[in-house]
Formats: sequence, C-alpha cells, structure tokens
Amino acid sequence: MAKVCQVSGKKGNNAKHIRHRHSGAWKFRAPKKNRMQHPNLQTVHVQTESGKVKLVVATSVMKSTKYAEVVCGLKPMPKAWRKKAKY
Repeated sequence: MAKVCQVSGKKGNNAKHIRHRHSGAWKFRAPKKNRMQHPNLQTVHVQTESGKVKLVVATSVMKSTKYAEVVCGLKPMPKAWRKKAKY
C-alpha cells in the first residue's frame, strides 16, 4: 500500500535522525542517518450515492471543512479522490 493520502496527496518527508547532539570541533560531530516522516493515514469508509467507498486519508485532512462537507453529503465526492496512488 502506498503511503499517500488520496484526498490531499500528502506523502512522506525526508528527514535526518540524529542519535545525540555534540557540540564542539569537527571530530565530535553528531552522526546523522536518513529517515522518513510519514503522514498519519487512516482508512475511512465514506457513504456515497453509489455505495460505500474506502479512502486512505491523512488526519489533518479529516479536520478540514471541504472533507466534512463531502462526508456529510452536502457536496458530491470528487472523482480525483477515488484514484489510488500508483508507483
């Protein structure tokens, strides 16, 4: 499963893991490793006219008013939301 939000397109962010901080000269420099910061994705079932649809959505998107209008049935679900991320 791709770790991408189907609504907003949020995906992982590149970051550095620093085990401990050193200060001082170059020979005491802290070791850094690459890592990923993934979005907080949740699987949500949304009721539409044609039936239930399963979406993978970031929690920050769930708080938005645009998402709430679609879930409540005030607005129809955009077709772009139904597409899953392909790699």
